[in-house]
Amino acid sequence: MIEVAVVGGGPAGWALAGACARRGLRTALIDPRPRRPWRATYAAWSDELPAGTPASSLAARIVASTEHSLDRRYAVLDNAALLAQLDHPALLVLADRVVGVEHDRRGSTARLAGGPDLSASVVVHCGGARRAEGGAEQTAFGVVLPAAAAAPLVSPGEALVMDWRPSPGPLGRWPTFLYGVPLAGDRVLLEETSLARRPGLPLGELRRRLTARLAAHGVDAHGFNATALAHERVRFTVDPPLPRPGRVPRFGAAAAMVHPATGYGVAAALRTAPAVADAIAAALPRGPVAAARAAHRAVWPPAARTVHRLRRRGLAALLALPPEDVAEFFELFFTLPERRQRAYLSDRLDVAGTVGAMVAVFRSAGWSVRAELARHTLTAR
Repeated sequence: MIEVAVVGGGPAGWALAGACARRGLRTALIDPRPRRPWRATYAAWSDELPAGTPASSLAARIVASTEHSLDRRYAVLDNAALLAQLDHPALLVLADRVVGVEHDRRGSTARLAGGPDLSASVVVHCGGARRAEGGAEQTAFGVVLPAAAAAPLVSPGEALVMDWRPSPGPLGRWPTFLYGVPLAGDRVLLEETSLARRPGLPLGELRRRLTARLAAHGVDAHGFNATALAHERVRFTVDPPLPRPGRVPRFGAAAAMVHPATGYGVAAALRTAPAVADAIAAALPRGPVAAARAAHRAVWPPAARTVHRLRRRGLAALLALPPEDVAEFFELFFTLPERRQRAYLSDRLDVAGTVGAMVAVFRSAGWSVRAELARHTLTAR
């Protein structure tokens, strides 16, 4: 019998399945198209990634009230190379869809659309998060252009992590920023991004803002279909509820591992997968229920839950800021010492560091921003 069945063929699913296989666990990965190319652009701070992760290393800058060149390096993942790295020859890879899971004292049975059913000690859901009604969403619309066309905004070897300068024209008050990163093949992704909003800012609005922004900077993107090499559309919930313990533990975005304030989550999944695999392997001799509980605890230990709650409060405060104060907020954040930035952006277990970053931003803010931060941070559920 299979010991671990991983449902979902994104980066989180492959990371966990590969980690389990490397620990000698009989592991299956189930997805309708398990080896399909990942079309999304995945990125992270370089120091977040496990050693050897195939990714670029880029200089990072943001533009808020002023421009900042950041000390931390930024990385765009090589999706094809990452999938090859996470794969393992002992993995059983099934191109199928799970339509239900049943449990008994010996384990679980995954009901497959194409059959036959698959028995496993533990089934782990890594199939991503569903859109939550009323949840805060990050949305973005981007175009991939030749590097020469994008040169007025993104230089070679550079990541434009955030550019908060407003788009020209009467396009609404909700703040959005430009994100720009170089890709393989002498290409650059330029993406208009709404960090979080309830509901998410419509993609059509983001497309209009991107058109106006690029034109204002002399980037020829007239008629996206003619100029762009590709389009990227992004929409996902950043504040899903934390999962409860159960017979089907969750991992990755399905487990709400997405950072509530930034939308980043792939690096956290890559870093956490080995610990979850270790927990399952150690607990399996005590039975499938113990293994499922151990997997949940490895994803959400007490410190991680506390940090997540603090970040959710930070998200509530950010959503409540007047649009004209959002750039000031990020100006304050990115003038913090790097250790403060890293604690809030990257460390799921650093409670003291997360609190320290939040307090530091509050102390350095003007009174109007302080009032909004205090009111919504203290009252957020």
